Amino acid sequence: MTPMLLVPAVPAIVFAVVMARWVSRRPGRWFRVVQGVLAVAPLAVTGVLMVAVPSVAATATTSAATSASGSALIGAAIAVAGSSIGAAIAVAYTGSAALAAISERPELFGRAMVIVGLAEGIAIYGLIIAVMLMGRA
Repeated sequence: MTPMLLVPAVPAIVFAVVMARWVSRRPGRWFRVVQGVLAVAPLAVTGVLMVAVPSVAATATTSAATSASGSALIGAAIAVAGSSIGAAIAVAYTGSAALAAISERPELFGRAMVIVGLAEGIAIYGLIIAVMLMGRA
């Protein structure tokens, strides 16, 4: 089982070496290295945990795959994730447009904030759907 622990660790080590060589050629890029490490580290830790405790991973996989409640929970997660991403994109565009409009005409503050609030409502709809799906699980 010890050699299996290297399976998730090897890609993380290769990534770290490549990023270190890339940074040495372009100084001042440490921010991107930190972002890369933060993106890869959870995958490596998850892989190590799944290899280290295979019985728990197998039990969780089979129980979620065989039950209908697992499908409802996955649907709830997709609803929350999709609506949150959509709301983030909508708030980004409407918020920047609202700030531009407010800077030119301050009396538009109320209308602009209502539109930004409507964009944020997309995430709330996703949460409502997730709660309804979890009620059926």
